[in-house]
Amino acid sequence: MSQENMQNEESGRKESTDKSSNSRANEMVIETEVDSEGVRRADTRPIITARDVKVWYDSDQALRGIDMEIPENRVTAMIGPSGCGKSTFLRCINRMNDLIDAARVKGELTLRGKNVYDDDVDPVALRRRVGMVFQKPNPFPKSIYDNVTYGLNIQNKDGDYDEIVEKSLKRAALWDEVKDRLDESGLELSGGQQQRLCIARAIAPDPEILLMDEPASALDPVATSKVEDLIAELAEDYTVVIVTHNMQQAARISDKTAVFLTGGELVEFDDTQKIFENPEHQRVEDYITGKFG
Repeated sequence: MSQENMQNEESGRKESTDKSSNSRANEMVIETEVDSEGVRRADTRPIITARDVKVWYDSDQALRGIDMEIPENRVTAMIGPSGCGKSTFLRCINRMNDLIDAARVKGELTLRGKNVYDDDVDPVALRRRVGMVFQKPNPFPKSIYDNVTYGLNIQNKDGDYDEIVEKSLKRAALWDEVKDRLDESGLELSGGQQQRLCIARAIAPDPEILLMDEPASALDPVATSKVEDLIAELAEDYTVVIVTHNMQQAARISDKTAVFLTGGELVEFDDTQKIFENPEHQRVEDYITGKFG
């Protein structure tokens, strides 16, 4: 083979390799996205899908036709003025509204494609998959150890409880502060520590989703910062859905933001950066800029 032919063949192989590499690179761009820190995160399909979800308390309609797709292993924030339906929607996800006699839910809300309101869905079993942390820390009047294992005990879960307690407290960024005090009452902890204990209790049974209803609203700035850092870490293992009145907090910690406004209406749901920098609806911009709410 002549030197010229060999050079042409080599050039052709290189061009083919370059095209293949570029093709793989393009495929990766499609499959992933870059977050605000420049870290590539795998694209995910929705784990929770709401279609035309409506809620009434007696004759008062609290939610009006909510449509939303919540992605897996991300933080989704729900913001809006008081009484706009944020917490009501949050409680729909694990059927906590079932505990309110006056509540009535219509529409479809699916978890991995299964409507959680189907007749064959056990709400107790659902709540094992969907943990919840409330606004005010509510540790039980038990030891720190017994608080963490509470859900495991009532579910009769097998496993090494000592290992689960340590793992859960580490995930909740509390282990180093309480590892020598596990027999002490959870009520002896500070407010921020109590809230992290409640988070450890919620994740000990290893749910898929963690719902948080204003988990930092009763905490001081230092404790709030710790909880926010924790939420970012938890999203690596769980899907986190958080209700917050603090718009700056939503901007800091969430990947997606849903804006509920008066009347139980979901006005806009999009990437957090877009919601805060370039919302589509004037009502959303007015709320974010403080013109009302």
